[in-house]
Amino acid sequence: SILSWMHNGVFVLELFSIAFVLLGLTMVSWWGDVIKEGTYLGCHTSLVARGLRVGMALFILSEVFFFVSFFWAFFHLSLGALSEGGSWPPVGILPINAFGVPLLNTAVLLSSGVSVTWAHYAIRECNQVQAIEALLITCLLGAYFTMLQVEEYYSASFTISDGAYGSLFFVMTGFHGMHVLIGTAFLTVGLVRTGRFHFAKGHKHVGL
Repeated sequence: SILSWMHNGVFVLELFSIAFVLLGLTMVSWWGDVIKEGTYLGCHTSLVARGLRVGMALFILSEVFFFVSFFWAFFHLSLGALSEGGSWPPVGILPINAFGVPLLNTAVLLSSGVSVTWAHYAIRECNQVQAIEALLITCLLGAYFTMLQVEEYYSASFTISDGAYGSLFFVMTGFHGMHVLIGTAFLTVGLVRTGRFHFAKGHKHVGL
């Protein structure tokens, strides 16, 4: 439905609703298994925890290369256009002011990094109150970032179909926003689990 909206301007609500419900059921089922195995069955042994950490490290590495490829394309196209006497952004496209919403979103992300680090140390120190406060702040900052991202899209003077510049902008920022949205969902589950003492003393917090 989203691809149909991007290409044809037609948003298929029924298809989107079905996909959203199926995705929600998958997430609930997966998180349910993780909570059951890690909290109640004791399946998260040291070996399993190490495997989860290695898997996360490899995932982050793959994401680095994923976004490097987009930045590479952006700089290649911009330098190529300028070297041939053209302009970047292309004529007719009014770029978004980098010192407006993008700068604010950067500050929001950096602040969320500080608060989630605070939450991590609070959990390690078994400080339940501070852990909940820090995770709540992080989730609110993630939601605020997403709201600003949507506002930025609506205020943009160009679309994803406006050449390579528009495509790269919306794909890069869209994937980044999707990562923030998914991360906010994970941290929200972590917040609920923290409130239920799933990461109390004696329990591994690798699932957070």
